[in-house]
Amino acid sequence: MTAIANQQQAEAWNGWEGRLWADHPERYNGMMAAFDAPLFAAADIEDGHTVLDVGCGAGLTTRLAARKAGSGHALGIDISAPLVERARRDAAAENITNIRFEQGDAQVHPFAGPGFDVVLSRGGVMFFADLVAAFGHLRGALAPDGRLTFLGPRSGGADSAYARATAALTPYLREPSPAALGMGSLLAPGRITEVLTAAGFHDIEITPVDADMGFGADIPAATDFVFSMAPIQHNLRNVDADSIAGLRDRVQDALGEFETPQGVRIPGGVWIVTAGC
Repeated sequence: MTAIANQQQAEAWNGWEGRLWADHPERYNGMMAAFDAPLFAAADIEDGHTVLDVGCGAGLTTRLAARKAGSGHALGIDISAPLVERARRDAAAENITNIRFEQGDAQVHPFAGPGFDVVLSRGGVMFFADLVAAFGHLRGALAPDGRLTFLGPRSGGADSAYARATAALTPYLREPSPAALGMGSLLAPGRITEVLTAAGFHDIEITPVDADMGFGADIPAATDFVFSMAPIQHNLRNVDADSIAGLRDRVQDALGEFETPQGVRIPGGVWIVTAGC
């Protein structure tokens, strides 16, 4: 891996949390699936485009971008070796040839070749050590008429659907897991605009998108997913087994509110952000 600006995130995503995501990409992709269509509609990738997918994770969004780029190319970058390995393996299994993955910190990674037509991210841009410096670096990697498109979380608040579903866990969630540090860095539209403007972007648009997020095919699967999440595991690591069993029962009961014929679907919301360079 080339130079690293965020050593803390590099250590976290190359440890147990990165392996967790790499081992279960279907869970995380299922959770975010409803937001993929509006994200890619905003990105407007065309045949022949070159696309950079920042914080590509296990590579689903990079694979989607490669298919849309057609005769073009998609590059996925992630700081996590386990995730990059999984991304390469899955792309090869699907026989996608106009795609490449690199392990690196996108804040400082030396992107070679002509500028990208689209810089895309499904949340990975939240974790930079220096947001303005990172977005400035990404702006420099874009072609003169290129555009930035990314998805970021919206604050759900204490009365959100997810908060209701996991209310039993709230007293235990005292701190983020190591890899989750930074997730709140771009929650407010004003902050997003401030960072992107300072990085040299213009024509910034921030759009709220609501959708039902998939947590599992049924309530037991959704309960397993919730308790497998790194922040939950991190905060329950010193809690005794009997207490955890009781918490699982309470969360499982609460998830019943969100059971549908299509599985457990919890309403959620994101920002979709676009900007020109």
